[in-house]
Amino acid sequence: VCIDLSRMNRIVAVHAEDLDCTVEAGVTRKQLNEYLRDQGLFFPIDPGADATLGGMAAPRASGTNAVRYGTMRDNVVNLTAVMPDGTVIRTARRAKKSSAGYDLTRLLIGSEGTLGVITEVTLRLHGIPEAIAGGVCPFPTVEAACNATILTIQTGIPIARIELLDALQVKACNMHSKLGLEETPTLFVEFHGTEASVAEQSERFGEIAKECGGGDFAWATKPEDRSKLWQARHDVYWSVLSLRPGARPIATDVCVPISRLAECVHETRADIEATGLIAPIVGHVGDGNFHLSILVDMESAEEVERADAFVGRLNLRAIAMDGTCTGEHGVGQGKMKYLKVEHGPGLEVMKSIKRAIDPSNIMNPGKIFALD
Repeated sequence: VCIDLSRMNRIVAVHAEDLDCTVEAGVTRKQLNEYLRDQGLFFPIDPGADATLGGMAAPRASGTNAVRYGTMRDNVVNLTAVMPDGTVIRTARRAKKSSAGYDLTRLLIGSEGTLGVITEVTLRLHGIPEAIAGGVCPFPTVEAACNATILTIQTGIPIARIELLDALQVKACNMHSKLGLEETPTLFVEFHGTEASVAEQSERFGEIAKECGGGDFAWATKPEDRSKLWQARHDVYWSVLSLRPGARPIATDVCVPISRLAECVHETRADIEATGLIAPIVGHVGDGNFHLSILVDMESAEEVERADAFVGRLNLRAIAMDGTCTGEHGVGQGKMKYLKVEHGPGLEVMKSIKRAIDPSNIMNPGKIFALD
C-alpha cells in the first residue's frame, strides 16, 4: 500500500523556545531546515535523501549524524495519525517527558504504516552550531578504523558524524565524485560546537587516530569542501555503479553493538571474497550500523541466488552478535523471515498488537510480518 501525502506540506508551528516544531507528514527535511535557518535552528536527522518527515518516522530512519543526535525514535515528540477505524489520534503532548500511559509515539515510529497513517509530526530541534569542522583520515585496516571509533566514543568526544568507507567504497567515490583519496579504509568525520570546542575535539580525535595507526588527517574547513565530502558519502549508492557498469546494486544493512563491529565487518568482508561478489561497505560506525551494495547481474539466476544467500548469512551473523537484521532500512518484505530469529516470542506480541489495532489488516498488509 502506498499513500501519497506530498500535498500535506505545511509547517504548522515552530516553538523556538521549546526547541520543537510541528509539521505535516509531507514536509521534507530540506524544506524544514530552510524554513528554520533564519531562526538559528535545524532538524539534524539526515538519511541522505531529501525524504519527507512522515516517511522518515514510519521506518524509524536515521543517518550519518545519529551518533550525536540520535534517530527518528529520539527526535519525535509526538505524532498525529489516522488509525484503521478512521479515528484520528495524537500520541502525546509536547512536554519533554511523560509517564502518563503507554508510549504510542514509539509504537507508531518504525511500524512502516502497518498500524496507522502518520499525518503530523512534532520534532525536536537543535541550535545551528557556531562552528563545524570535518575531514577524512585513512587507516591500514577496517579493524584499525573501528578501534579509533570506539576509543573516540569511549573518551567522550561528542563527534557529530563518523563514517567508515572500506577501500573498495573509497575507490568508487574517487571514480564518481573525483575525491582523489588514498584507496584504503577511511573515516569521514565531523565536529559541531564552538570554535574552541571543535578545535579541541578535532585535536583529540587526531591523537586517537594516530594511536590506532591512522594516517595524516585531511581537514575540510571550508563549507564547500565539507559539502563535497558529505555529498560523496551520500552518493555512495550511485558511485558503486562505476565498479561494475550494467550491474544492479542490492542494498542491505545490519547493526551490531559497536564492540562487535570490527569482527562483524571482518567476517563479512571474508564472506564477500569467498563468495566472489563485489560489495563495498560503508557504515555509520559510531552506532555499529553498516551498509553494503551488492553488485549483481540480475540476468544470472545463479548470481542472484548467491547474493541472496550472502545477505541471509549477513543477517544471521549480525543477530548472532546480539545485533539486528536492519539498523535503519526497515523490514518491509525483504527481511521478514529474520524477525523470528531476532525477536523470538516477541514477534507474536507484535502480531497481537497488529490484530488488536487493525483487525481487518488494511494497513500496509504483508509488511514486517505476515498474519497467519
